[in-house]
Amino acid sequence: MTQLSSTASTCAARWKMWLVKVFSVTYFTAVCAAQVPQNVPPTPTLKLLSPWLDVFENESVMLSCELDSDDWKFTWYKNQNKVQYDDEQNLEEDQSSLNITSVTRSHQGGYACKALPEENSGNSTEFSNIVNVTVYEKTPKPRVSKVPDFNPMYVGETVNFTCKVHVSSGWEYQWYKDGNKLRDTSETISIHLGLAHKGEYWCKATRGETTSTDISAKIQLNILEIPVPSLKLATPWLDVFPTESVKLSCGMDGTSDWTYTWDKDGQQVRADIVASFDSNGATLSISSASAAHAGQYNCKGHLKDRSLSSSSSSGLTLKVYDKKPTVILTQYPEYKVMFPGEPVSFSCHINVSTGWEYLWYKDSTTLTGSANKYPISSVGITDGGSYTCTAKRGSGKEFLSVSSQPVHLEVEDTKPRVTLMQNPLHNVMHTGDSVSFSCHINVSSGWEYLWYKDSNPLAVSGNNHTISSVVRTNTGSYQCKVKRGRDTVFFSDQSQAVRLDIEERPLAEIILVTGWSEVFSTDSLVLKCRVQESQDTWNYTWFKEEQPINLLSEKHTVTPENNPEQSEYSCRGIRTGRPSYSKPSDSFKTKNLLLKRRVLLSISGCIFFGIIAIFIGCIVLRVIRKPGNGEDRPEETELFLTMAQLKDHENTPCPLVQYITDAELNASSKKEAGENGTISGDTTPLPISSQEDQAMTSESHDTTENNGGLVSFKQ
Repeated sequence: MTQLSSTASTCAARWKMWLVKVFSVTYFTAVCAAQVPQNVPPTPTLKLLSPWLDVFENESVMLSCELDSDDWKFTWYKNQNKVQYDDEQNLEEDQSSLNITSVTRSHQGGYACKALPEENSGNSTEFSNIVNVTVYEKTPKPRVSKVPDFNPMYVGETVNFTCKVHVSSGWEYQWYKDGNKLRDTSETISIHLGLAHKGEYWCKATRGETTSTDISAKIQLNILEIPVPSLKLATPWLDVFPTESVKLSCGMDGTSDWTYTWDKDGQQVRADIVASFDSNGATLSISSASAAHAGQYNCKGHLKDRSLSSSSSSGLTLKVYDKKPTVILTQYPEYKVMFPGEPVSFSCHINVSTGWEYLWYKDSTTLTGSANKYPISSVGITDGGSYTCTAKRGSGKEFLSVSSQPVHLEVEDTKPRVTLMQNPLHNVMHTGDSVSFSCHINVSSGWEYLWYKDSNPLAVSGNNHTISSVVRTNTGSYQCKVKRGRDTVFFSDQSQAVRLDIEERPLAEIILVTGWSEVFSTDSLVLKCRVQESQDTWNYTWFKEEQPINLLSEKHTVTPENNPEQSEYSCRGIRTGRPSYSKPSDSFKTKNLLLKRRVLLSISGCIFFGIIAIFIGCIVLRVIRKPGNGEDRPEETELFLTMAQLKDHENTPCPLVQYITDAELNASSKKEAGENGTISGDTTPLPISSQEDQAMTSESHDTTENNGGLVSFKQ
């Protein structure tokens, strides 16, 4: 109740004071109106004719005092003091106007005017309104500003430069870039930025013909191309397996004024329980990858507080496998059995992705080392066992896979045994035979074979050594051994020695067994094959022009009928024992041999019948001729030629030759062959080196009979 009473009292007091004020104003207004004289002169109006009331030294100021009529003269006042007109002060009197042509600081003040009738017949007017003129000592410096105030700026953005003089008004502005005057004279200029707009900007202000400011401060404008964001993989792998984590980062030249958005295969990536972003979206984290996260990722930058976006980054394709990888364990060299001192290396490999760390085990015992290879430079007995490996990667080092089975290594405590075998198993071979040696080792693999003859190395590779046609120089003792390895080479002991002896293969020969006593009874030839210096029993194979003849006998008969072309013959011995065959004989040529026999037969016949004819003629002459006296008897002519004379008359033609023809000889040969059968006389065989020499040698051995008068014939 007390508070209400106080409020009511306050309101009543205020109402009373208001009524008093209203009454007082009304009263004094009425009193003043009653006291104003009826002929009060008008009050002049002071106007500014020049553009500015706040001026700078050397500028001009023009004021005008105005009344409704022209019958007035004016007086000017500054700070209520009458203005003194002085040419040195650039003051001019012009009744209704005051013109200060070159302002100085002394002209600053409040100006007013009064008017007086020209006839001075009345009272002067009251003071006009006051116009205050402000004079600055020096011109101001314009201020330049840039909106937005970002530096650097990017191509495509818009920037506004403003030049402002905060003293007085009426300014015009001139813009400069890198010292070059720009066309634009506005207080504010707007530029849609390109790279060419980079530079230093400033301005200055002018007004009238005399006033110009200093240049403004300079603003450096840096302009950059909008950068393309760089998309990088923050975790080591772009191909991942289920439940592995992935991080991708997006950056713009190391600046922090950008935010980022992401897309996968053209669709925006949003945060969820698996995918998340950092504060500005620069990092995309996938805590547990799945097939849904596979695809091509891109990012785009957005400049903070500015409507500026970059183009998309280059893409990164994330591959997510549907299952964990398989670990492959291999051994090099791949020997199932090894020997002390040999090197071996195990390799653990995953054929997809990278960044794996490997753990090694032998018989379930952990081995040292995390690389994908586990080498043993020199194996011993204790290195034998089963080897396995495991691969893992990532910050959590999750075990991903264990090696498709273990690799078992067996280490022998002795060197391997090498065996040398010969085929065929003959200690003695003959030239031309084929023999093969094979080297065998009883364990493991990967061996290189070394061969020796009489302890000297042979240029032979492989586990077989074959001699297709042995010669005498192949005689010797043969051995082999094996080796394997590159940097560290392991050798076996040598095999047992195998002795090989080579003997010369016997030679076959052909001899002519047709005797010269049969020259008048047949023109066929009998050839005989035999093996030289051999006491063994042989069968024989005959060859005509190097083609086998269906004949296995020791002898072969050649006649004009079965050999009209007069071919070359050879033979070879064959048997069931060793050696099973001989060397082939030299070729025996029958060409012209039969013809020579025919010619020899014809000549012999001519000589024989010629001698008979001469002998008969001599007998007839002796009978029919009577001898005279001894002194008158002519010298007796020698009818028979001596051997020496016959030799001198070898070219004497035989009158019977023309009557002996080939046809008659052939007929005679056939007749004799029919009567006597095949010639098989066992004359003493003569070795024949060639068919010409054989024929000459055979003919030269024929001699004349002591009583027959025959002589030997030479061709």
